[in-house]
Amino acid sequence: MNKALALLLLMGVFISCTKEPSQLSVASPSGTNSIDFGLSEDGTPYYLVHHGNETVIDSSSMGFDFQHQKPLKTGLSIVSSTENSVNETWEMPWGEQKEVVNHYNELVVTLEESEAPNRQFNIYFRVYDDGVGFRYEFLPQEGVDSIIIMDENTEFQLTEDYTTWWIPGDWDIYEHLYNTTKVSEIDALSKRNNTDLAATYIPENAVNTPVTMRGENGLRLSFHEANLTDYSGMTLKVDTESWLLTSELVGSDRSGYKVKRELPFKTPWRSIQIADKASELIESKLIVNLNEPNKLGDISWFEPKKYVGIWWEMHVGKSTWDYAGSQDMNTFTQDLKPTGKHGATTENTKRYIDFAAKNNIKGVLVEGWNTGWEHWIGFEDREGVFDFVTPYPDYDLDELNRYAKEKGVEIIMHHETSAAPRTYEQQLDTAFQLMKKYDMSSVKTGYVGKIIPKGEYHHGQWMVNHYRKVLETAAGYKVAINAHEPIKPTGIRRTYPNAIAREGLRGQEFNAWSADGGNPPEHLPIVAFTRMLAGPIDFTPGVFDIEIPNKEDNRVSTTLAQQLALYVVIYSPVQMACDLPENYENQPAFQFIRDVGVDWDKTHVLNGEVGDYVTIARKERKTGNWFVGGITDENAREVSINFDFLDDGVEYEAAIYKDAEGAHYENNPTAISIEEINISKGSALTVQLAEGGGFAISLIKKK
Repeated sequence: MNKALALLLLMGVFISCTKEPSQLSVASPSGTNSIDFGLSEDGTPYYLVHHGNETVIDSSSMGFDFQHQKPLKTGLSIVSSTENSVNETWEMPWGEQKEVVNHYNELVVTLEESEAPNRQFNIYFRVYDDGVGFRYEFLPQEGVDSIIIMDENTEFQLTEDYTTWWIPGDWDIYEHLYNTTKVSEIDALSKRNNTDLAATYIPENAVNTPVTMRGENGLRLSFHEANLTDYSGMTLKVDTESWLLTSELVGSDRSGYKVKRELPFKTPWRSIQIADKASELIESKLIVNLNEPNKLGDISWFEPKKYVGIWWEMHVGKSTWDYAGSQDMNTFTQDLKPTGKHGATTENTKRYIDFAAKNNIKGVLVEGWNTGWEHWIGFEDREGVFDFVTPYPDYDLDELNRYAKEKGVEIIMHHETSAAPRTYEQQLDTAFQLMKKYDMSSVKTGYVGKIIPKGEYHHGQWMVNHYRKVLETAAGYKVAINAHEPIKPTGIRRTYPNAIAREGLRGQEFNAWSADGGNPPEHLPIVAFTRMLAGPIDFTPGVFDIEIPNKEDNRVSTTLAQQLALYVVIYSPVQMACDLPENYENQPAFQFIRDVGVDWDKTHVLNGEVGDYVTIARKERKTGNWFVGGITDENAREVSINFDFLDDGVEYEAAIYKDAEGAHYENNPTAISIEEINISKGSALTVQLAEGGGFAISLIKKK
């Protein structure tokens, strides 16, 4: 028996080392999705993805181009393969749900060049019922300690001309409006020269991820990446004729390459979420599951919270970030003379603290508190401008932190780097020591402008490593990071749960000043199925003064009811009530913001379609109360809700905030109806959504 087994094993090794085409397969736990892997006759690796009986990704090749080494594309053979299955449940310290099931089957394939230097590398395939992921592992090479990647040539061969929701593959910024076209109609180069963007570079016809698609039979796909660590961000180059997507890494004009890594190392995961219904895309936890477990341990020092802050008033022109009050950012002088327009004053901050304390809001963000805001736009002189520990003369750090603690409110720190990361890194420890002194647990960081040093981009390897350095350094001081102008989220919040939120999309502020008048009604129903699949969003909802005063060309293209719904629909563990405190006074609808949770035990996506509408229900962890939010695009619609998701045997006092009759995002946005009824499991409700409208429901357990 042992001799026979040994002979079989020997034959298996012999067969696997031949150059003949070979094929391996791995399927998801329920068999819903599967991957075939093989080598072509010339030794080129390729893979296919299937969903049921349908081929989702047709034969797609894999390979790399290097500096000082020949490409790794052809002439390969399979050395060995192993399979593995994992079924575990892990707990989110905060998140859309408490428990996450991580259930997959894995195939690991070791490949080797048939000719010298006989390099080897591994490909890991993980197949879930909600999608697939794969990554490369570069193994040690004799006499070589590192490699330089010039191009990663991972292909995704689509099988039809999908309807696609996309933003251009910009190397510097994600703050573009989404486009809805066929793959064959994608034209990223036409999105160049957007004057609203502080930095933008679109070198070719590519899209950024997540990019979401819908097929003729209703199948939905979303392409992204997971665990982006010490590597360049991936865009997807589009061949509009063949429907082929190819990985295109963000480069560096300064170094001339895409990635440099010491051996051995693993690349990020290339991920494809696969869903029969759009709602399943949001419920999928593929991206976080493809990341490593929590490395920080207990992070109870961070608590999810709602916050207000000195921010929106600058965007609507009421005050300024800079002490001199010019809002020019080019008025630097050693002899600053205040004009009374500066927003971050001790008096104004106390006003926000008082408002927060009165309304069950635990945080106050203050922007423009520190020196440097007079001189940071432009290129040459931005390094060394900002000081992250020195306040302006009219901002009393000691007094404000004493006052905030007395009121049970925490000040959220703000660090705008002006895209000068070397300046920020020089002050990181000092800045976080200051935060620790005042028991501040979270900071909003910003990177507005073109990156210094010249030739680096926000989404390249150099900046990916900077963002990670900030995150890891902050963790040592028990500080959580809400990054703006960030690298896209790729599920790293599982490993470093102090990565609480990111911007990385066209946010609320564009409604206040963009040249095209703001975000259209379809924007957020697209965002929920694209950008939100990557991770938490600091979108800053809650505008009540929707027709922005003194801004004839700008407005918020939603109803008031939709602004409330966003607290449930657009997920973040930190949610801002962004409007001015005076705009919330005597507004009955503000009660929903007082009540709504930010940390969830369960999430159910009740219905939705990309770019049209979505309804989401979430159960709060600490209270067991439920909240429901629904939004629509420019089309009015009727939404039916079945409350079967509620807990058995519990009756809830429901407050329903919905568009009043005649509401419309353009001409009657603040018309809102508030109704109170009792609801329990099995109840049903039909809600009318106005154009650009929405609804929000709080379901509070009856005592």
